[in-house]
Amino acid sequence: MVRSMGPIPMQVLTTLPLLLASLLSSSSAAAPPPSGYRFTLTHVDSKGGFTRAELLRRAAHRSRHRAATMLPGYSYSTMSSSSDTRPTRLRSGQAEYLMELAIGTPPVPFVALADTGSDLTWTQCQPCKLCFAQDTPVYDPAASSSFSPATCASASCLPVWSQNCSAAAPCRYRYVYGDGAYSAGVMGAETLTFGSGSGGVSVGGIAFGCGVDNGGLSYNSTGTVGLGRGSLSLVAQLGVGKFSYCLTDFFDTSLGSPVLFGSLAELAPGAAAAAHSTPLVQSPWIPSRYFVSLEGISLGGARLPIPNGTFDLRADGSGGMIVDSGTIFTVLVESAFRVVVDSVAGVLGQPVANASSLDSPCFPAPPGERPLPEMPDMVLHFAGGADMRLRRDNYMSFNQEEAAAFCLNIVGTTSSVSVLGNFQQQNIQMLYDITVGQLSFVPTDCSKL
Repeated sequence: MVRSMGPIPMQVLTTLPLLLASLLSSSSAAAPPPSGYRFTLTHVDSKGGFTRAELLRRAAHRSRHRAATMLPGYSYSTMSSSSDTRPTRLRSGQAEYLMELAIGTPPVPFVALADTGSDLTWTQCQPCKLCFAQDTPVYDPAASSSFSPATCASASCLPVWSQNCSAAAPCRYRYVYGDGAYSAGVMGAETLTFGSGSGGVSVGGIAFGCGVDNGGLSYNSTGTVGLGRGSLSLVAQLGVGKFSYCLTDFFDTSLGSPVLFGSLAELAPGAAAAAHSTPLVQSPWIPSRYFVSLEGISLGGARLPIPNGTFDLRADGSGGMIVDSGTIFTVLVESAFRVVVDSVAGVLGQPVANASSLDSPCFPAPPGERPLPEMPDMVLHFAGGADMRLRRDNYMSFNQEEAAAFCLNIVGTTSSVSVLGNFQQQNIQMLYDITVGQLSFVPTDCSKL
């Protein structure tokens, strides 16, 4: 039996439509995109249980491979959707830090190599023609309600397409990195979810590569997030203009490292006054990389005898110094490397054990001596008066397990390009402001940021 509630008061009748209209309006209004995003980077070796010596050995191996590809000849090239499948040479697919996010609707876990040296974000996709093993399900665009394929006429296709591609055809890509790793498939747009649970933030329409044919070293990842300077970079697509990261202790792989985008990327509270800033230099030959002008190096307050112009970026694309989160040890051109090694040997009073090598140089430790000796600060002098002060633990380590030696975690190269590696960036917050073209940095306890 339905019980009568009597007549409804006029006030309710007039108020109800207004309330419903308000609710409908508020529910249909699109929420403004967040002004900032926060992620946590984990080291690629964080789950390996490696000793200090093993971490250093693996790091040195990856550094050599990555540094070897940082030349103008490895700048972005493209692959059309024609039958021409000759590989194009790109930068190394190796990187040092992983970023965990999700892709698609419903979201599928996406463990990505975070790479400041490239732009394209890609993940392995079904139906896999050739995919490397991964612990999480392979993303299937057919199972996602938010996937949208890209055609050759779309703006996201232009950076990866070259020729023989009709406007309505699917935008295909093939990236072959300098270390032999590669990804091939089709371009599309998808929703990426950052964070998990109620704190997760989803952003739609992110251009990415859906890789059905992938090979090479994955380092526990399912793809790559490009954080370079190009239009396909995640930084550019989020429209935030700046990002920063702060790398925790290299030897404590249990610690995560924060990476911040947009409004959250500002330097740590109270640290701005102590920050140093230097211009980011644009290279037309390697446009995705973050170049800076290194003008000299000091050790213990004394400027080392490195000729002016040694690290200059030249008109033909050679030279220069790249700031990179994916290279472990700083890489210096051979002439500068030899000067730095000789200076460290003079401070230690020990000859270098591997004098003819460009690998990380080691110096015999006195018998019974275990900790690193007191060492002066090393200072990197950048354009604009920006000095990056490296404490002893940012450029030296003690290798007890293999040689009982003090090792300088800087390597040399016969190429013309130098690289500021992530070992030297430990506990220094690095802020990349792409809008104004500036790199800022300040010493920070990254585990507390």
